[in-house]
Amino acid sequence: MTDATERLRDRLARTMTKALGEYNLLQDGDHVMVAMSGGKDSYTLCDLLESARRRAPFRFRLTAVHLDQGQPGYDGAPLEGWLREFGVPYHIIHEDTYSTVVNRTPPGKTYCAVCSRMRRGVLYTHAERLGCNKIALGHHRDDALETVLMNMLYAGRLQAMPAGYRTDDDRFDVIRPLILCAERDIAEFARAREYPILPCNLCGSQDGLRREAMRRLLDELEQDNPAVRAVMLNSLRNVVPSHLLDRSVTRVTASSPSDGHDGGDQPVLQIRRTTGAARGGSPHEPSDPAV
Repeated sequence: MTDATERLRDRLARTMTKALGEYNLLQDGDHVMVAMSGGKDSYTLCDLLESARRRAPFRFRLTAVHLDQGQPGYDGAPLEGWLREFGVPYHIIHEDTYSTVVNRTPPGKTYCAVCSRMRRGVLYTHAERLGCNKIALGHHRDDALETVLMNMLYAGRLQAMPAGYRTDDDRFDVIRPLILCAERDIAEFARAREYPILPCNLCGSQDGLRREAMRRLLDELEQDNPAVRAVMLNSLRNVVPSHLLDRSVTRVTASSPSDGHDGGDQPVLQIRRTTGAARGGSPHEPSDPAV
């Protein structure tokens, strides 16, 4: 690797390590399934996690898993060749979810919601067969920012992506080690590493995905403020519940010291329920169709 690529790798590794530590995503003895879509994010995730595994002061295992969904024109040979050469244990699952996704998606709607649910179910089943207790996904900072905008503008919900969560069936912990990493850094690193990227002929064939609109919006805002994505990420880590309008957040009599948000004391708050669950959905597995 060139010096520039090494520096980029170090930056991504430091940011990932920060997320692993801050959100306590890995522990001694973990067996982690790394979900490999064949995109830049999952390659980078697998690459960095394997480096972290070799350096970690405790032991954990990785198994990369890729799902062949039977999409037209699919060729997973480049990904399998990379996994073989890279040396991480891996499994390729062949299951035709493509036909089911197409049949279940109403005309004019995107495939993503049905596709993500079916893919998740297949991966969970395989993770249990492998004896994995954690599943690592390649979502990054920009995914989280686009998701919070989509949920605010289209779903009427203030919800982003957690760094880690327990599945509703209590079988696995799902972790997002790259959640603090910038997409442009991942894209640059993937180009430098020359990962054999697999195209998604399912989602990529549809126009007008809302996520693309959110990305364009952020790009426009970035022209005025180059740090807008970093600032937005900080906002997700600096929440002031007392200044939201959710009535499930109940005031109590005690007060905390002033935090400078409103020039006065902020009340201590007690969360009575998890908002997502109260609305009838999972608070952890986003309903964002593109996740």
